[in-house]
Amino acid sequence: MVRANPEPEWDYEGEVLVRRRRVGPLDNAAYVVACPSTRAAILIDAADEVDRLVDAIGDLNLVAVLETHGHADHWQALAAIEARYDRAWVGAHADDLAMFPPPPPTHHFEHGEEIAFGSCRLRVLHTPGHTPGSVCFLGPGMVFTGDTLFPGGPGNTQTPLGDFPTILRSIRTQLMGLDQATIVYPGHGGSTTIGAEVAAFAQWEKRGW
Repeated sequence: MVRANPEPEWDYEGEVLVRRRRVGPLDNAAYVVACPSTRAAILIDAADEVDRLVDAIGDLNLVAVLETHGHADHWQALAAIEARYDRAWVGAHADDLAMFPPPPPTHHFEHGEEIAFGSCRLRVLHTPGHTPGSVCFLGPGMVFTGDTLFPGGPGNTQTPLGDFPTILRSIRTQLMGLDQATIVYPGHGGSTTIGAEVAAFAQWEKRGW
């Protein structure tokens, strides 16, 4: 059956390929990021709707699942993805491991480490504030920010593990210095750019949330 509104083959084509799926009741954004030359790929946030994530992976060679943080809406499909792709490792920051169901991710991200898939790389940026173990993944001309940065401001910090000054510091030190053309792919909804968000940073800081 052909879908009435088929999803795009790729949302971005360049040094890496990016395929986005917006899934689940909270409009989570999950991303398949692939190496054009080898077809090796990673999945960022196994959020929900496992069948659509499997469809997005397609015939790519999934080597890893990278979790941006430990909130449950970002890993609802993780167990099913692990069962289907048993050669793919799963990573998260150690500070969020208690938020995952057993068994938790076995690879613990370190700030600055590089994740290889084929001839491509993503660099881990530790960006606490939304949760203690929140991370972003920096690629060529793009950054996957999880719930750290959205169009219009930082992620929610009005939770037991959230801290507004910490998330502002993370955004200021790890994200605002990137090239302004850098595409921001957040953990919910649509994308933005670093340049579009830099101008509002002082306003976010003033409003206090």
